[in-house]
Amino acid sequence: MAHDVLEHCFSNRKALKHAAERKSMFPLFYFLIFFAFGALFPLLSLYLQEEARLAGTAIGWIMSLPPIVTMAAQPLWGMAADYTRKPVGLLMMALGLAALFGWLYSFADGYRAFVVLTVLLSAAQSAIVPLSDSIALEHVRTRGGNYGAIRLWGSLGFAAAVLLSGWLSERFGFAAIFYAFSAMLLAAAALAARLPRSQAAPTGRLTGRAIGGLLSIRPFRLLLVAVFLLFGPILANNSYFGLLIHELGGTLTGIGVAFLLAAGSEAPFMKAADRLILRFGMARLLLFAAFVSAARWWLYVADPPLWLVYMTAVVQGCSVGLAIPTALQWARRLAPEPVQATAVALYSAVSNGLGAWFCTLVGGYLLERWGMGAVYSFFGICTLAGAAVLLALRKREDQMGR
Repeated sequence: MAHDVLEHCFSNRKALKHAAERKSMFPLFYFLIFFAFGALFPLLSLYLQEEARLAGTAIGWIMSLPPIVTMAAQPLWGMAADYTRKPVGLLMMALGLAALFGWLYSFADGYRAFVVLTVLLSAAQSAIVPLSDSIALEHVRTRGGNYGAIRLWGSLGFAAAVLLSGWLSERFGFAAIFYAFSAMLLAAAALAARLPRSQAAPTGRLTGRAIGGLLSIRPFRLLLVAVFLLFGPILANNSYFGLLIHELGGTLTGIGVAFLLAAGSEAPFMKAADRLILRFGMARLLLFAAFVSAARWWLYVADPPLWLVYMTAVVQGCSVGLAIPTALQWARRLAPEPVQATAVALYSAVSNGLGAWFCTLVGGYLLERWGMGAVYSFFGICTLAGAAVLLALRKREDQMGR
């Protein structure tokens, strides 16, 4: 009897220990993968300009490839996850491949080599966040916890990386961003081996029938147009913001500081988004975020002093930190319940995929022909057009409500 009690206590203690380890494992894992992203992508366009000596149009083409490759590759990774029922194993594979292609990127020489490696890297990287989110959400659903508290460590990792990578680049050269990227992903792959092996939750499938049904809903179509115009400039800015600061005389460390301020400012607004939605409504909140973004883009057109650019970097928290959760929830609300997961997938494809690709590509052309002012003028026009679509959507919803 006493032996059974001791064995039971030992088992409970062991289970609690494993639960505590996994509770800290997910935040560390998200910190590592987003640290890797923050180490590479904010400075990649500057690397292509300064080290590879590519023209603005070439940079625009290369930086516009990831969202398009992601749209094509993510469904394939999803099918593989459904077929194998081994999301952790696929995640480790994706992390290892992304680390390899990131390391090879430092040896690339010439436009074609950069294009090939960008496609390969984007195809591997496209699986990392969706698979990680599926595993984490399934763990939260079955074991309890708060996904937001886990995901917050990703923002912290990204913010820390952009500062450190700028300093490393100044001290050891641009190649440091590729080594930091690969090292952090390999560390994340080693940690992923200890993640829970439960099956990932299903995600929305972009079938023709589901897309057709969603596009027959006029408010949902309007929202897709709006997020295309709003999030395209927001995501494309990640490719050109470092170039803007460099053009104004900023150092690599200074670029890291600016991205640190921008990324770090998003967390408190994301945390407060649900409360603000309840108080002001989705339409008002997203419109506010749109006008704040537009004001920021038009300020950059005016060739502001560098210190003002640093100060306005924190505006990203107010615009992006509010826009992302608000638009996502609005997309779910406008869709019928059986296809809400598909609505989110379509929303992500249009905003993070098509919008980012279009604005990044056009931005590269404008940069080469007319300079940085033309890039941010284009971003400002797109954002104001998106706000106009939101106003039309809000008016339609008000009429339907009456």
